[in-house]
Amino acid sequence: MNLVARVQAILLKPKEEWVKIKDEPTTIQQLFVPYAVILAAIPAVAQFLGWAVIGGFRIPYAGGSWMMRALLYAIFSYILSLVVVYALGFIINALAPNFGSTQSLPLAMKLAVYSMTPAWIMGIFNLIPALGALSVLGSLYGLYILYLGFATPLMGTPKEKITGYFVVSLVVAIVLMFVIGIVLNAAFAVRGVVAFF
Repeated sequence: MNLVARVQAILLKPKEEWVKIKDEPTTIQQLFVPYAVILAAIPAVAQFLGWAVIGGFRIPYAGGSWMMRALLYAIFSYILSLVVVYALGFIINALAPNFGSTQSLPLAMKLAVYSMTPAWIMGIFNLIPALGALSVLGSLYGLYILYLGFATPLMGTPKEKITGYFVVSLVVAIVLMFVIGIVLNAAFAVRGVVAFF
């Protein structure tokens, strides 16, 4: 899989790309190692550079270097964003029988990983702290891509159950991101900063 070609296709032609993705033999490791691991680094690195270098943002702390705290925050947010994607894929798979869908962890992981592409790419806006909130636009487009993945139907979901499956998956994704944001903000004593993945 060519990373750049896949990113372009999932962003510009998601309907057509989901059809290709559905039939691709892909392991969970192949989804994460050459794809998610690289793309999930974009928001974390951009946030670190935006906070520590460009924006001069100081993270409150009790001892130690503020630069080190910013780096640790970026590392933990990166790792936890990958955990969120994996958990989302796992939950999408677990929910499949409730919506008349086929259980397949690799297909559920495809939904979770590829639908995060716009959020990861838009994470580049974290370079300029004042524009960091624009990364939310990527998350919103990612939701649309997730819906198209259900509608393909990647999981073999009947048409009348696609919306319900999508909405429940959406709620799960929001809760996961909210919890991770709270954990990060509490661990690093960051006030007024929301972690976007």
